Amino acid sequence: MKKFIMLAVFAGSLTFSVTSCRDQKTEERTIVDEMRDEGADVKVKRHDDGTTKKIKMETDDKKVKIKTDEDGKTKIKKKDKS
Repeated sequence: MKKFIMLAVFAGSLTFSVTSCRDQKTEERTIVDEMRDEGADVKVKRHDDGTTKKIKMETDDKKVKIKTDEDGKTKIKKKDKS
């Protein structure tokens, strides 16, 4: 009986932890998706360890640059061409 209760508690907590973080988009991901929907040219440069360093996106109307440094800090620059 004790094993069944422990198994149920473990399964419940695992289920909650997996479903609670689903479908959460970062600001960067939202911007990239919006720019792709607008037909932007997307260029990605990566650090040596494979993490994203720079993302450059450009449409006829605007430019967006997203830079991530090695500490994980992100800078977003948006510029309208008009």
